[in-house]
Amino acid sequence: MLYIIGLGLCDEKDITMRGLEAIKSSSRVYLEAYTSILMVSKERLEAFYEKEIIVADRDMVETQADDILHGADKEDVSLLVVGDPFGATTHIDIVLRARSSNIPVRVIHNASIMNAVGACGLQLYNFGQTVSLVFFTDTWKPDSFYDRVRENAGLGLHTLVLLDIKVKEQSEENLARGRKVYEPPRYMSIPQAVSQLLEIESLRLENVLCPKTTLAIALSRVGGDADSQRIVCGTLEELGQQPPEIFGEPLHSLVIVGKRLHHLEVEYAEAYAVCKEAWRNVAKEEYGCTLD
Repeated sequence: MLYIIGLGLCDEKDITMRGLEAIKSSSRVYLEAYTSILMVSKERLEAFYEKEIIVADRDMVETQADDILHGADKEDVSLLVVGDPFGATTHIDIVLRARSSNIPVRVIHNASIMNAVGACGLQLYNFGQTVSLVFFTDTWKPDSFYDRVRENAGLGLHTLVLLDIKVKEQSEENLARGRKVYEPPRYMSIPQAVSQLLEIESLRLENVLCPKTTLAIALSRVGGDADSQRIVCGTLEELGQQPPEIFGEPLHSLVIVGKRLHHLEVEYAEAYAVCKEAWRNVAKEEYGCTLD
């Protein structure tokens, strides 16, 4: 049996009992370590699960999946995924590969940013399509995310923006030369994300992401303890002007607030506003919210 097990959002204790039982029964345990990261080390997981863990980087998951699947038709093998197993298409590909090899698969779910984003006070059924925002380079600035945000905005829906992480990535030079030399990990910050969003708005000029009148909510380490989880909200302009330390440690996410904004959402999120008065004024004047 191949088990694909969600680990949740924070640390080794977020595992479900069903997931822990599957790990205990497995002859090999892999940790997928590039679509997201946990807030604790591999060693802490190993100590808690009492199992050796093999880190599966992007190269292993995408090009050496057969190594992970090897023997899973005769014994239990576990692939651990931060958040929920179906939070990334990579894991669907693993399931399809297993099916084609007649390997039984069991998925064990857990919390992910896709539902934990409700911590900011916005109602989950008012969210539209989720988008990813990658690091821009001098020659590559993909803007397809903008179309999805525009579609959501047209329906008044919120947009969850997942910010890029670069873990075990090679520079273009090292990649071209075939050198297994990796760059230091990088995690996109909220100010950088806002800057990139507004850069594309300045090129598109469709008034989807207006700096002064678009409300947004920044989230950091959702699911962590009270000292590590951060929620900060305001206009895009306000968020872009805050120092990075205001938003806490990575991982970060950003929500673009849609116009189908309920007054209870406004009131709940107000506690996290950079400026409560500005938050309420924009909600009233631009979003049409009726507030006391």
